[in-house]
Amino acid sequence: MAKRIGILTGGGDCPGLNPAIRGCVYAAERLGYECVGFEDGWKGIIENKTTPLNREITRDIKMDGGTMLGTSRTNPYKREGGVEKLRETFQKNNLEALVAMGGEDTLGVAHRLYKDFKFPVVGVPKTMDNDLSGTDYTFGFDTSVTVAVDALARLRDTAKSHHRIIVLEVMGRHAGWVAMFTAIAGAADYVCLPERTVDVEDMAKKLKAAYAGKRFALLVTSEAVDLPSVGEGEKQALDDFGHVVLKGRAIGETLAKIIEDKTGLETRHAVIGHIQRGGSPTLYDRMLGTRVGVAAASFVAEKKFGVMAGLTGDKIVPVPLETAVGQLKTVSPEWFKLAEMMF
Repeated sequence: MAKRIGILTGGGDCPGLNPAIRGCVYAAERLGYECVGFEDGWKGIIENKTTPLNREITRDIKMDGGTMLGTSRTNPYKREGGVEKLRETFQKNNLEALVAMGGEDTLGVAHRLYKDFKFPVVGVPKTMDNDLSGTDYTFGFDTSVTVAVDALARLRDTAKSHHRIIVLEVMGRHAGWVAMFTAIAGAADYVCLPERTVDVEDMAKKLKAAYAGKRFALLVTSEAVDLPSVGEGEKQALDDFGHVVLKGRAIGETLAKIIEDKTGLETRHAVIGHIQRGGSPTLYDRMLGTRVGVAAASFVAEKKFGVMAGLTGDKIVPVPLETAVGQLKTVSPEWFKLAEMMF
């Protein structure tokens, strides 16, 4: 009987997942393994919903955004009998290892499985937020920022024409990498990040100064910045991993109202939202996704479990899952210094 590897993708989708799946399948077959995919993340392995994976099936998926396997935010540790069913499915499919592609939550489950049962799992770091420790960059980030910078450039045209301030809200729950890179690369005038409470007076002052010089201004904000006026006293819905569901929080709209009130200048807002998640991956994300997918298959063959394929410099190396999920990689002080130089 041929050796078999299972592959799943969990959490939020992003460009680069399909190249990662393809890279893992191609490398696995060269190393003597068959691959089987589980549909919709951890939910698929709990329910034993499989789909075949081989070179022919995955040949042309590298150009596609999203994930051909589907995804969900299912946490087997939060489902009754979820872990037991997961382990049963693993045995039923005669698997030697599982490759889990995802962010902090998906890899958090992978780490816990390895810690609890020495489960033969290898992680592939994926998140457009770029907030996983143990890797310099995650695939999905470059594409999402490229899309956001393009959106900001288009907003610049209308802001300049109508002499307005415009707020662009981008994704970023706990870390502001997308907002920071978008703001710097897109020549914004101010940025608001989850790592720092918004200084409303400083924001208004600097936007007003920027407007005085060119008769328009641009601000980029993450979707989950600290604004005490938002969500106070409300009971907020949580997902399987304990995160607040951000749907309807309207940070960009709230900031636009504050700015207009403080400056007296007409201010509009735009939310790019899930547009950042879709579309064909950039060259960088296709290459990075491919490389970490290939590395994951190699780690399986080498029996290196409980690790993920992390990018360090220009090399892909095994990084303990514990390191990857132990602490989120947030925007560090040197980036704020750079921002202060640019805004």
